[in-house]
Amino acid sequence: MADAKAPEGGPREFDVVLYGATGFVGVLTGRYLAAHAPRTTRWALAGRDQRKLKALRERLAAEHPHTADVPLLSADADDPRALAELAARSRVVASTVGPYLRYGARLVAACAEAGTDYLDLAGEPEFVDLMYLRHHSRAKETGARLVHACGFDSVPHDLGARFTVEQLPAGVPLSVDGFVRSNAAFSGGTFASALLSFSRADRMLRTAKARRAADPRPAHRTIRTPTGTVRREDELGLWAVPLPTLDPQIVGRSAAELERYGPAFTYRHYAAVRRLPVAVGGIAGVGGLFAAAQLPPLRRFLASRLGPGEGPDEGRRARSWFSVRFVGRGGGRRVVTEVAGGDPGYDETAKMLAEGALCLAHDDLPSTSGQVTTSVAMGEALTGRLIRAGLEFRVLEESED
Repeated sequence: MADAKAPEGGPREFDVVLYGATGFVGVLTGRYLAAHAPRTTRWALAGRDQRKLKALRERLAAEHPHTADVPLLSADADDPRALAELAARSRVVASTVGPYLRYGARLVAACAEAGTDYLDLAGEPEFVDLMYLRHHSRAKETGARLVHACGFDSVPHDLGARFTVEQLPAGVPLSVDGFVRSNAAFSGGTFASALLSFSRADRMLRTAKARRAADPRPAHRTIRTPTGTVRREDELGLWAVPLPTLDPQIVGRSAAELERYGPAFTYRHYAAVRRLPVAVGGIAGVGGLFAAAQLPPLRRFLASRLGPGEGPDEGRRARSWFSVRFVGRGGGRRVVTEVAGGDPGYDETAKMLAEGALCLAHDDLPSTSGQVTTSVAMGEALTGRLIRAGLEFRVLEESED
């Protein structure tokens, strides 16, 4: 496959560097790269603790002997000089070091400055908006592609919405509703990110306002991502509960950049449950966690219950699954599509991040730079990779509306 671009500064030592490789999702991503990266891919493991990196390499080499000599790069998340050197050595850096508000900003800055493509698993709206405000312009100048939310937040939703749009007529107003179902557990890192985001609600809103002022939607097209309300979705036999996640924002930004989403586009995002009491309980649980996050002692207590680096074991992940159904309408047509796979937060997230990194490093992609979404940066190329890797993208129904 053709190289997407030559990074600023000429050829690089590595195609892909996995940063935060010894964390829970980092280990899974490293295992995926060891098993699936082409032998010609020059990749490295990076993080703060050289001892842990060596132990991880030994684990990988026990399963995949060809990885015994994978290079190890030491760089602390708070060391700008080490991060700048790391970014300068690689064409693509994939980061798993959440919460990103706490540990991720300096690496984004280093990649934007070096013209190095960057991707992460950030589901933190404030972090994504801050990185746009601070680094989008510089990344545009250097040619770096900064692609956040490259795991379950928000790849299935972003690429799934694009897949749905492609089944509908072009040049007409379109609407897509996404309905998420899963039985998966979550890790300490995910829990810590949620608590931190909830505790910074005021700052998150202020940052979002500044982002909207600096990044207006296109004047000639209308893009809407309303919250929606709890409702019965009789066509699917489910209750729909609005999901307060980053995903609708990502879908909306893809729609703003890509004319194929039509002159007017609306996306709404829901959790889908079969029984109303489950929906009510979920709303109450999120509300309780939000309230607890406002009180530092209670927030610290909750954070201590599930520490970073902890998560569901292999057996639990093997029983986990996800499905996102999309109902799209426009031009007199209605289509129902689905993106589905196994354990969403960890096994499939590691797959999405690794395939995204390989896609940026090796595939012939559209010419983009700055902060961009997966649909804008990788689109069909990443969708194809994920289908070949076992995720399902399929059309379930097509009809006149």
